[in-house]
Amino acid sequence: MNHFGTNRLTAERLNEDHLADLVALHLDPEVSRYLGGVRSPEITKTYLGVNMAHWDQHGFGLWVLRTKDGAFAGRAGIRHILVDGVDEIEIAYTFKRSLWGQGLASEIAIALTEIGLSELKLPSLIGLVFVEHGASRRVLEKANHILEKSTTHHGEDVVIYRIKQ
Repeated sequence: MNHFGTNRLTAERLNEDHLADLVALHLDPEVSRYLGGVRSPEITKTYLGVNMAHWDQHGFGLWVLRTKDGAFAGRAGIRHILVDGVDEIEIAYTFKRSLWGQGLASEIAIALTEIGLSELKLPSLIGLVFVEHGASRRVLEKANHILEKSTTHHGEDVVIYRIKQ
């Protein structure tokens, strides 16, 4: 599924043409606060390569999000992640700061959950969120994910929300 859309967003499979938009997104300290910190252009380029390889290996991954007028909005996707030694599949979403507070994260989280469970037939999905990131926790709850546990990930206190088939 290289493309999909929601009421207010279009999504296209991540590719090398998206590097400049991702660099700008990852250089914003407020956006990156809950992503492990600001990422240099070099780290973002590596991130892009890893996530394009994820598509090749698994047939799903990250999409770049655009508003209906074609402006870059952020990134979101479904991807494998190692948590507490277990290969999990998470939904992930990050938006430009100018688009925060408009319900776009909830819109995309609901769409990703539907794609993951109904189209990809994945047995479960998780959302991995910094404990103090209340807005993202509410997004997962709106997408019917249930708080499962607290843990640490890359040295940060996080919570895991899960939804099953």
